[in-house]
Amino acid sequence: MRNFNTLNLVFIFLGGLILLFILAPLLGMFLSTSPIDLFETAKETEVQQSIWLTLWTSIAATLIFSIGAIPLAYIIAKNKFPLKKIVLGIINIPVIIPHSAAGIALLGVISRDTIVGKTAENIGFSFINHPAGIIVAMAFVSIPYLLNSAIDGFYNVPDRLEKVAMTLGASKTKVFFSISLPLAMKNIVTGLIMMWGRGLSEFGAVVIIAYHPMITPVLIYEKFNSFGLSYTKPVTVLFITICLLIFIVMNIISRRKKNVGTR
Repeated sequence: MRNFNTLNLVFIFLGGLILLFILAPLLGMFLSTSPIDLFETAKETEVQQSIWLTLWTSIAATLIFSIGAIPLAYIIAKNKFPLKKIVLGIINIPVIIPHSAAGIALLGVISRDTIVGKTAENIGFSFINHPAGIIVAMAFVSIPYLLNSAIDGFYNVPDRLEKVAMTLGASKTKVFFSISLPLAMKNIVTGLIMMWGRGLSEFGAVVIIAYHPMITPVLIYEKFNSFGLSYTKPVTVLFITICLLIFIVMNIISRRKKNVGTR
């Protein structure tokens, strides 16, 4: 029992160091930023536009690409096929490559002299220095979080429930929407939140494709280079605060839906 308590104390100490490592920089930044500076920063049109752009593009990236990501996750989780392990490796590539390199790679597909880029220009827009490019960059680096979480969710759906439903005459489509999707929804919602959060914080890939219009991470970088740390802190604190509030609200909503579904 004594060894167990000692081990717990060691683990608590080490865990506390990790928590301090995470919280100390954030607390220091919040405590060193005055409410007046925060209020004045919040009134700046450039900051408001940047935060709004960051929020809606990250949400758009999550929603648009989830249309394909969720079905792909279902296929991977519920089927055996050749090269499945390779496919699982491919979907995690964006996590391990430098994000500036991801931006360069995306440029090779969506720049103005490519088929995709020329098609976009014929429609009336360009991915370069455009919100569409921001959405693509955010989605590229963040979609593995949704895919991996959704795959885990669909994998945990019992095959016997789907088979019984089909035996009783339900179509594959009905089984997916009435059984598989609801049972995997907790993981899917978690993946959506993680994808949104990762896209929200993206810098490297976005700055390569669309330096302008500036999302908030790019604006923070720009202001830091131009004016230094003192000007950058209020923008950073404001952005983090808004993101945390939205994240908390989304988690509360997802938990309420979970509780309703389990009643």
